[in-house]
Amino acid sequence: MPELSDDIPWEGKCADAAWLFGRQCADLNKSNPYGNLVDPLGRLINTLMTELWDNGFSQTEIKTAFENAIRDMTRYAAGLERRADGPY
Repeated sequence: MPELSDDIPWEGKCADAAWLFGRQCADLNKSNPYGNLVDPLGRLINTLMTELWDNGFSQTEIKTAFENAIRDMTRYAAGLERRADGPY
């Protein structure tokens, strides 16, 4: 993945940041030493929410963003529960 720079359009920077966060979440999920005792994705999403709040996003902005993403998941996933080929 390229470094974020002024040469990359804003949309590309957003996509790169989301890709990196997704990869880091997958890596943390794989290395979870607590098994089923800890829900890594739940912790990550909750911590992401608090970081967004701490960085000036409103409750309404955060809720709306999560709700819109959930509504779009069915279209993106095309009815599949999990990506068949795993992380790319």
